Amino acid sequence: MTRFRRTLPPALRVIVALTLACLNGWAAAMDLVPLRVSEHVWYVRGDSGVASAANQGFNSNAGFVVTADSVVVVDALGTPALGEALLTAIRRISTLPVRRVVLTHFHADHFYGLPAFKAVGAEVWAHRAGRAYFASGEAEARLAQRRRDLFPWVDEHTTLIQADRWLDGPVRFSDGGLHFRIDILGPAHSPEDLTLTVEEDGVVFCGDILFAGRIPFVGNADSRRWLAAIDAVAALHPRILVTGHGPHSSDAAADLSLTGDYLRFLREKMGRAVADMVPFDEAYAQTDWGRFRALPAFDAANRINAYGTYLTLERESLGQ
Repeated sequence: MTRFRRTLPPALRVIVALTLACLNGWAAAMDLVPLRVSEHVWYVRGDSGVASAANQGFNSNAGFVVTADSVVVVDALGTPALGEALLTAIRRISTLPVRRVVLTHFHADHFYGLPAFKAVGAEVWAHRAGRAYFASGEAEARLAQRRRDLFPWVDEHTTLIQADRWLDGPVRFSDGGLHFRIDILGPAHSPEDLTLTVEEDGVVFCGDILFAGRIPFVGNADSRRWLAAIDAVAALHPRILVTGHGPHSSDAAADLSLTGDYLRFLREKMGRAVADMVPFDEAYAQTDWGRFRALPAFDAANRINAYGTYLTLERESLGQ
């Protein structure tokens, strides 16, 4: 994009520069409205579809917990500007220091907003399996894609921030009179999935273990482990479940069922095709997707999910 701008006539370059400045200002000024779900817990809710220029990358949720001493943040949203907007929203609720950000996983829509929180001195916690995301080249590839698809909210100045503390397993900690528990559930939706429980409030942040009211992004996730993770979240018996996408839930067992039913449906249909050696394109065309077709993100995600599941079940059939 930078090279493209340099090839424009000078007058047009001025217009482009002014337009981009306005767009950046618009993104930075986005007004996020925190939703309160318990005495100490708030979250902001993204759009129900996929990240796009139209929604400025705001398609995921992030939350925060106000203790007597500080603020604990869960996830940081999908662009640096959204991270700034989230911090501004938190400041309307509390002026206490943000000392800790807990990441449910390292997908772009959940951690690109970290620079705003590092700038105020927050420590980032995540599961150690996230290290592989940066070592494998996947992080750089996704950043290049986001720079194309979410420009100017993700651009050549956007940098990726890793955790300050990599967690080896479950962790309990206290802050300002509240008690927290981190449970490791990955690999499921991602290798590094974790949940954060606010024990006094009965609130569980479950990240993308649950996509409420929309098609989840499955890709090449371990759907068998994901189903087990759904059962593990249900076993926590949360009073409130704050999801990675969509509205929070006050009936975890019922709301977890949509994601679970979709994963089971994928595994049943694609597993049958693998067992019968039916090529993927043929299996996909023969499957009746009517139950899920009307859900947000179906067109963007369903075929990718089905293909990833088909490949996963091929590996499982070979004992891999």
